[in-house]
Amino acid sequence: MSDLGSSFLELDRLSDEDRLLRDEVHRFAVDVLRPAAAELDSMAPQDRAAPGSPFFSAMIQLKRLGFHELFLPLEPGTEDPDGRIAESKALTQSIVLEELGWGSLGLATAFACDMVPFMSVASFGSPELKKEIFEPWLNDTEGKYHGCWAITEPTHGSDYVSLWDTGDGEAPKAQLIAVKEEGGWRLNGQKSAWVSSAPVATHVALHAQAGAEGNLRRGLFAVLALDTPGVTKGPVTQLLGMHDEPLGELFFNDVWLPDGNVLVPPGPLYMLFGDQLLCMTSALISQVAVGVARAAFEEALDYARHRVQGGKVIAEHKNVRLTLYSMFEKVECARAYARKALEHVVRETAMLGGTGAGAKAFASPRHTRAAQILTKRIAFEVANDAVQIWGAGGLSDVAMVEKLFRDTRCLWVEDGTLEMLALNAATDIVRHYEHETYDPAEVMAR
Repeated sequence: MSDLGSSFLELDRLSDEDRLLRDEVHRFAVDVLRPAAAELDSMAPQDRAAPGSPFFSAMIQLKRLGFHELFLPLEPGTEDPDGRIAESKALTQSIVLEELGWGSLGLATAFACDMVPFMSVASFGSPELKKEIFEPWLNDTEGKYHGCWAITEPTHGSDYVSLWDTGDGEAPKAQLIAVKEEGGWRLNGQKSAWVSSAPVATHVALHAQAGAEGNLRRGLFAVLALDTPGVTKGPVTQLLGMHDEPLGELFFNDVWLPDGNVLVPPGPLYMLFGDQLLCMTSALISQVAVGVARAAFEEALDYARHRVQGGKVIAEHKNVRLTLYSMFEKVECARAYARKALEHVVRETAMLGGTGAGAKAFASPRHTRAAQILTKRIAFEVANDAVQIWGAGGLSDVAMVEKLFRDTRCLWVEDGTLEMLALNAATDIVRHYEHETYDPAEVMAR
């Protein structure tokens, strides 16, 4: 397991505060995340979510450092005519997520998923809901609150991404149905075995079909405590990689959802919100993917500097040098584009504290999807090259590159397959390539 430190040349001009933050997060990644991730990787699935699991101790320590506060929405009415606030905020968030991703893809993903329900309440919830759910989470230092985002279902995965390409009459039925009753909704159904953090979460941000006659396009978005009567959790899912992030099913049997917990009700806003939420999560996970790619590159670089073959360290062999250069090029390009995409999202959307006044702001689906696709593809390609440089040693389950290879392969499916994300971006390109801005009213009318 290599650690080349957090001191490397960046094209972005970092302030002293930025450098101190990067050093702090990197030390945490080295001292806490990597040991916890290694332990979780070798544990039985159910043990990862059991009391005493290193998952909980890592998340508690992460929460105490207060990094989640860096992702809080800007105050309403914040003016940023030259974009400097958005640029600074995006750079700060990128630094944190890249270093967390460098330490552990699974735990960094858990950090990001945790924010979805609570930040959604911060942006769209009533004062009462903010006091009940958001404020306790914000001030939590004991790991009493953890969020997850439940969107996929057993027969609906990446097709959620393709809803923009699906007519209302062609959209399939969901497997979690919300039926309206006086004062709220009655939930019945389930979410898939791929819900990140579901086995360890206390609250969920969920998507549900609104009414028995609805479909995936006609839904609602809500936040719910998972200790609500009728909610049960399935076993921890075992995947190829990402063992440091417990995943599992959620079941809803006659669960009561109060109207006050519905953040986005059924109607034209629902599809617009879902699209912008995907813009946000795409921008965030792309920073994490850059961190994982950098971790794989640094493992290969450090190994190549020390491994002797043919009478010299393999870093002196031309083919290895060319591979290392290609890996470096990919990581740098991924970081540059991912940061620009995140800056765009921060500037344009209310969810991440955008300065575009929410209603008149709209993040670009094609650019944010491209950030997610590019960085995830690069992360796996770099991890694959790292295994090749390591040779047989890279196939050993004690090698960091072996875990990185498994983890990055999961990225090609997580949050939508790369193919479906690309098709979604392509739809936006075909429809809006010449548009410099989006009209939310026109988008909602589709």
